[in-house]
Amino acid sequence: MNFHGKDIKIFTANSNRPVAKQIADCLQLPLGKSDVSTFSDGEIAVSLHESVRGSDCFIVQSTCEPVNNHIMELLIMIDAMKRASAARITAVMPYFGYARQDRKAKARDPISAKLVADLITTAGADRVLTMDLHAPQIQGFFNIPVDHLVGAPLLASFLRDKIGDNADDYVVVSPDLGSVTRARNFAARIGCPLAIIDKRRQRANVSEVMNIIGDVRGKKVILVDDMIDTAGTLCNAASAIIEKGGATEVYACATHAVLSGPAIERIGNSPIKELILLDTVQVPEQKMLDKFTILPVAPVFAEAIERIYEDKPVSPMFL
Repeated sequence: MNFHGKDIKIFTANSNRPVAKQIADCLQLPLGKSDVSTFSDGEIAVSLHESVRGSDCFIVQSTCEPVNNHIMELLIMIDAMKRASAARITAVMPYFGYARQDRKAKARDPISAKLVADLITTAGADRVLTMDLHAPQIQGFFNIPVDHLVGAPLLASFLRDKIGDNADDYVVVSPDLGSVTRARNFAARIGCPLAIIDKRRQRANVSEVMNIIGDVRGKKVILVDDMIDTAGTLCNAASAIIEKGGATEVYACATHAVLSGPAIERIGNSPIKELILLDTVQVPEQKMLDKFTILPVAPVFAEAIERIYEDKPVSPMFL
């Protein structure tokens, strides 16, 4: 494996150019000159318009919708840099798509997260920098170093300022049993008690709220999850908390705003008063709602990139 190069260069494809630009600005660097376009038959073309020979190159690319296009853009740009003699190539993936396909849920299922990890490694990436993998064990799918950042400190800092000295009025709620550890750690960060939604999922992307474990009556509730996709789980939990639990207000926060299918309509019609998100996935203007608050991840990624380049540990960022 190559050690770091002579300088840092930040490049991006098409998935989240604003965040890439913000990362470059935080590092007081220009964004690398490149084009990622599509031929008339749908093939992806990547052109680098500056030398990367001997440089430590960081490619910022979330693999969000359209997922497969963005994965191919990343792979082709990695290959272009490898062939252009970059000293080291880091795939900076604020959001890692296919992370929910991390195991065989039934017979003959693929483990697509492992396949994507292998593709990135084979393309020529030397390391990966990402945030809040849906399943942390995906780090083990890679045969290269993975730096796994967490979004909770950003969300918790915002909510601590919002809550102030009124922590006793709030309860952090896990929207399902799978998010309990995340919600417990989040509750500890902001000094609030914890409650849990016990739900039973009937089929993919459809969930039914069963009951609430913990007391939320008369409280303001903060729902915590790693991502919001179709928003079924989140909105059902919010409705149950108000109707069955007797909570007065519902807030929600998540790292990744995937927001596919009926998500926007569901959130708009839900009792959620404010939804705090990170910008790991760019939310199109047509999907923005007044109840959305978007927090930037660029300062965190910029610091991590600087630490990686200087061979310093990344873990102290989250102590």
